[in-house]
Amino acid sequence: MSMFTTTGLLTVVWLYAAAGAVVVAGEVPSFRNEVMAVLSRAGCSLGTCHGNQNGKGGLRLSLRGQDPDLDYVTLTRSLGARRVNVQQPEESLLLRKPLMQVPHEGGRRFGVESLEYRVLRDWIAAGMPRDGSSGLGVVRLERLLVEPSVATLVGEQRTQRLTATAEFSDGTRRVVNDLAVFESSHAGVGVSAAGEVDFGEVMGVRQTTVTVRYLDQQQVSRVEYLRGVADFRFEAPAAVNAIDEAVFAQLRRLQVNPAKLCSDEVFVRRLYLDLTGLLPTRQQTAAFLGSPAVDRRARLIDELLESEEFVDFQTLRWADLLRVEDKTLDAKGVAVFHRWIRDGVSADRPLNEFAASVIGARGSTYTEPAANFYRALRTPEERSESAAQVFLGVRLQCARCHNHPFDRWTQDDYYGWTNFFARVDYKVLENRRRDINDKHEFDGEQVVFMKAHGDVRNPRTGERAGLRFPGAADQQLSALAGGEGVDRLLVLSGWLGSASNERFAATQANRIWQQLMGQGVVDPIDDFRGTNPPSNPELLEVLVREFRAGGMRVQPLMRLILNSAVWQLSSESGAAAEVSDADAAPLFARAIPRRLTAEQLLDGIGVVLGVSPRFGGQPAGVRAVQLAGVRGGGHRYSRPESGDRFLSLFGKPGRIQTCECERLGETTLAQTMEMVSGVVVSELLGRADNCISESVRSGESTEVFVESLWWRALCRPPAAAELQAMVRHVAGQPDRRRGLEDVVWAVLNSNEFLLRQ
Repeated sequence: MSMFTTTGLLTVVWLYAAAGAVVVAGEVPSFRNEVMAVLSRAGCSLGTCHGNQNGKGGLRLSLRGQDPDLDYVTLTRSLGARRVNVQQPEESLLLRKPLMQVPHEGGRRFGVESLEYRVLRDWIAAGMPRDGSSGLGVVRLERLLVEPSVATLVGEQRTQRLTATAEFSDGTRRVVNDLAVFESSHAGVGVSAAGEVDFGEVMGVRQTTVTVRYLDQQQVSRVEYLRGVADFRFEAPAAVNAIDEAVFAQLRRLQVNPAKLCSDEVFVRRLYLDLTGLLPTRQQTAAFLGSPAVDRRARLIDELLESEEFVDFQTLRWADLLRVEDKTLDAKGVAVFHRWIRDGVSADRPLNEFAASVIGARGSTYTEPAANFYRALRTPEERSESAAQVFLGVRLQCARCHNHPFDRWTQDDYYGWTNFFARVDYKVLENRRRDINDKHEFDGEQVVFMKAHGDVRNPRTGERAGLRFPGAADQQLSALAGGEGVDRLLVLSGWLGSASNERFAATQANRIWQQLMGQGVVDPIDDFRGTNPPSNPELLEVLVREFRAGGMRVQPLMRLILNSAVWQLSSESGAAAEVSDADAAPLFARAIPRRLTAEQLLDGIGVVLGVSPRFGGQPAGVRAVQLAGVRGGGHRYSRPESGDRFLSLFGKPGRIQTCECERLGETTLAQTMEMVSGVVVSELLGRADNCISESVRSGESTEVFVESLWWRALCRPPAAAELQAMVRHVAGQPDRRRGLEDVVWAVLNSNEFLLRQ
């Protein structure tokens, strides 16, 4: 048994036993370090309760207790004071409501026997003193520690107790399990209010991240579980490179066997979809499968990385992120920006140089294409949030109104970063917009330039904001903040494009991994924060190291990933059957089937039928992955064609957000109906120039038609039973063409076609 005491107002004696910290006796609880922690732990200061910007029931607290000074005034001198009763502490509404002794919309939050109740009651009974009022100074939280930071449970050991220790400014340390908040990232893994992680009887779960929050600090602990099979034998394909070594090391430790390598038929279809967004033609598939080369997989990877189709698909990804759409850019702006992006992809331009060019851009949006990035972002806040999310994997939005509730970013960080973009301005040379009431529509040339003056103000202080780089060691750039004639964007682009910028490298390496694997090592990929750690830290280190070694170019890292055994694993459960898809995904134990994107699906239907869908303002033959803007490259007021409507229905983003999340991957009933009886599928099935019409005209046998269809759609021959069933169906139809349409329709609606295996 050990004992710690704090000084002054924080003189509460704690006894530490195996069960945790228990209050034995105390003089006066600290408002800052105990009362605020209780309000947070009970949920009172959450955004769904009194931490809402408008408060609840007449009481408004700072979100998650981030402003104790303001909350003290609220509870003791403003409207919140009516909730406390110093003469009769037990009658205080601050106690009776969470006890449900009087109606409370938030329900019961704690009991009379709880630490939460005792801390609040004792503080009220003492006259609600402010910390430091005794003249001993304010004791502040310096650091929060969580132990163990990584824990591995084996066999019957399915629980792990975490210990949260706070270090204070007076040099004292204190276990704060009874005041901290514990949250598990996995819905199947519970964690008690006292910090005990419990894997329960859930099968297949292998790891969870527990976020521990006390006052304004947060730490995480990763807890893993393995079955502890004594005779476990790890079986995996041979490791090809460092990626395999990192992934297989984690799987071996967790006693999870990965799937076997995928077949050549699955490989060729997967590779074409991942690199070009297209299905391979029958001739391309046959050439690969017929190659006698031992390294034919590596050769095809190299071939596709150098293809024009790869450039088209990568350009589409960056056009989504950089908001290439014609409402704000107009048709010419879309064309020149899209071409500039494509040229950079084609040259495999280092991404740090690419990003620096975007951030430092200015000039005419017609002659300086990268300046269109700022044309779509009209306020300093939009610019700063977009740049941080795309290039640094940081979601700063929550820090605009208050300190970030899930990350370390403060309002000072937010406005210091935003101030870099405060002097961006525009000369609108002309605007031929049709809707004069829509201030977001532009049609005409603009010039982006930097003003000599201009700053954003920090609402917390009311003063002009300084300049800060997120996550940089030397954050406060005071010499530049007030400097006249300093081009802030060039300073920023130089920092962002530096080869030593670790955060940029990690964000982009993780983004490339997600493009090929379907899930980031840090996921979501644009949400790097301490409470969202990588599922495999060693793997992320490998990716960042290799990305930087390749000059921060896309192709070298993609080549490494694609040649790894991990990317080439089968989606069949096999030896990893004891792990669900949801738990196998962050472990990368097997390929997880995922739905084709809108462009992949529509172009795939075109490949299968041998015809191209129609897009507004585009010539025949243009593929969905080649479209520069959102609406097929035509004017936003022109009538959309069936192809445009199909892409919108299946999740193509409108490019009004700088976020991967804008592309929707969820299935809907409307999508099902479109594939079953929608306009596009019906239109393409009925075309006089499709493969069905050609088959009818040529008089080829149904067997030949079905075999060719299977190769185009699924990259494999039909099984004997499949071929027999299709031939029998067509033979039983009075109209042979209608029978062939049925066969094609069935294939297009099969999971094997709709999914990337």
